[in-house]
Amino acid sequence: MAGKPQPVRVLYCAVCSLPAEYCEFGPDFEKCKPWLIQNVPDLYPDLVKEANAKEADKVANQLQSTGISSGGDGAASSAPKQEEVKRLPGGKIKKKERQEVTIEKMTRNKRKCITTVKGLELFGVKLSDASKKLGKKFATGASVVKGPTEKDQIDVQGDIAYDIVEFITDTWPDVPEAAIFFIEDGRKVPAA
Repeated sequence: MAGKPQPVRVLYCAVCSLPAEYCEFGPDFEKCKPWLIQNVPDLYPDLVKEANAKEADKVANQLQSTGISSGGDGAASSAPKQEEVKRLPGGKIKKKERQEVTIEKMTRNKRKCITTVKGLELFGVKLSDASKKLGKKFATGASVVKGPTEKDQIDVQGDIAYDIVEFITDTWPDVPEAAIFFIEDGRKVPAA
């Protein structure tokens, strides 16, 4: 009779927390490569060969740069830094919100219009102050409301979509005109 089966010991990657065999299918295989080369070189022999080739190239480049001048070192140290990306559970990447103001005109009760301004808070504008200034400038009602995406937006009564661009750029110089967009017929159109 055969002995009692023993449990299988699985080695998990310290970077992506997947089993080492599945790192190549994980969210960021490039970050896992150094750990895999160091801890399980027999699992991915191509990575070890690739790393050895890169090491040889790196040593050759260092020898060349020291032979030329110290100016080469300064160029190597000024390599562009990768932007930090926030990772969510499941390997999804959270994108940084683009700084832009969108202006949309909606029709209500056939003849009444509401102009919606979204994204002013991304430029450091306090929405309650902005709604007061918009209401005074255009002599209409303006209020801060939660939009469909649970973000605050300013609703201004009336069709002031094209007049509002100049007012925003004059009142808040931090908001460039290139960052203001209209939403017309479901398409985003630059205001400039």
